[in-house]
Amino acid sequence: MKLIQAYKKKNENWDYLTKEEELKNPLVLVFGNRMQLERPEVIDDIRKEFPYEHLVFGSTSGEIIDSNVFDDSIVVTAVEFEKSTFEIRTDNIFNHGKDANALGESLYQQIPKENLKHLFVLSEGSFVNGSSLIEGLEKGIQNKVPVSGGMCGDDSKFEKTLASYKENPKEGEVVLIGFYGKTLEISFSSFGGWSSFGPERIITRSEANVLYEIDGQPALDLYKKYLGDKASQLPQASLLYPLNVTPEGRSQAVVRTILNINNEDQSMILAGDVPENAKVQLMMASVDAIAEGASQAAMLAMKNRKNHPQLALLVSCVGRKLVMNQRVEEEIERVQEIIGNEVAITGFYSYGEMAPFSGNTFCELHNQTMTLTLISE
Repeated sequence: MKLIQAYKKKNENWDYLTKEEELKNPLVLVFGNRMQLERPEVIDDIRKEFPYEHLVFGSTSGEIIDSNVFDDSIVVTAVEFEKSTFEIRTDNIFNHGKDANALGESLYQQIPKENLKHLFVLSEGSFVNGSSLIEGLEKGIQNKVPVSGGMCGDDSKFEKTLASYKENPKEGEVVLIGFYGKTLEISFSSFGGWSSFGPERIITRSEANVLYEIDGQPALDLYKKYLGDKASQLPQASLLYPLNVTPEGRSQAVVRTILNINNEDQSMILAGDVPENAKVQLMMASVDAIAEGASQAAMLAMKNRKNHPQLALLVSCVGRKLVMNQRVEEEIERVQEIIGNEVAITGFYSYGEMAPFSGNTFCELHNQTMTLTLISE
């Protein structure tokens, strides 16, 4: 595996972390601020600097490269696989009437299946229900191919997100990357570090990722009572107080971030499904707990690996970034301490993270976690 990493801050020149060299048919991952990715001159500059075919774009709530977290920048990691191969397919949520399940099913049908080792998803984060997308992807997975990835971000603005493959970044796009190869080793993990507080309640009315009632009361009204003075700062304030959701009949909870609110019907729109009869609790976190959660994620991803990773794809939640604030790079540094300084790190802050629970193969949508995908060949 050969890697080139570079970044470009707003109105500045390219800065390379590695030696500049020409690569053969690389996978080029471009993570950037949404406002930057909307500027044609920025995209032209990226294409000029990295004149390759397989460019994958995704907007972020913060760009990760090495142990750095940048805002308002472009970070690029170009990967030349020497023993492995990759295939990329893309589709748009608007082609499926905003039905993420149908989109996921369609994408998986398109990807070649022979010798498929792993799927990495880069999804737009505004219109796509991440839970439904995963469900659609996994409908056809008979051989338990693991899935990891994340939902694109837009800082904490929640206006729109962008993604694309080959084309200029656009709304509604979902990119699926399949990895193939006998020597390819890919491990993954997801861990939070947030803790629950307050009474445990029951979701009494919901539809997919829209939460209407908790314990028979309007969900938004109840949530605002908990937030107190911070309720006026919704929906941004909800990133600091997500929900811990344990579906009926399940022992493992998932965290759900509130993406938007509807004052008219007192509902809350979440990043993933919140089924009726699930148990729900508020959550909060400290900087130290989030940093420790990143360490735990890295340890889980390294556990049982045969070979040392060469590339680490990190997807961390925008809510974690807001809590960490000026100390945000600490969680990346904690990951680097575990996986080693020689591993190339890239990634982004997201509106949702995708990975199976530890010891499982079925993917889940997470919020407020650090999710790692470690690759070697």
